Amino acid sequence: QVQLVESGGELVQAGGSLRLSCAASGRTFSSYAMGWFRQAPGKEREFVAAINWSGGSAYYGDSVKGRFIISRDNAKNTVYLQMNSLKPEDTAVYYCAAQLGLRVGPQLAADFGSWGQGTQVIVSS
Repeated sequence: QVQLVESGGELVQAGGSLRLSCAASGRTFSSYAMGWFRQAPGKEREFVAAINWSGGSAYYGDSVKGRFIISRDNAKNTVYLQMNSLKPEDTAVYYCAAQLGLRVGPQLAADFGSWGQGTQVIVSS
């Protein structure tokens, strides 16, 4: 199983940008599909983006499509989430997730077996 640690969350003004990182332990990182989810207070965990093992295929939730970009660097065991044109409704704890052999598409949280501890993003209006 892979261990995940997110970083990069902070307070940012609406319209701004932020890049989250998720560092993974283990030698098999390149075998995992990776995903980002978020959870706002009182709401269910929401799918944000996913990327396949090679980085050649990505999928996005409707609420972030065209604003967020997921990418990965297998040499650094890291997956990124570039967030642009941020809105107050993007405020949430953002979680990184990993799963072996997953075909990316519209994902559910239950599709992923490994999770990070989360990083807080606050977008002020």
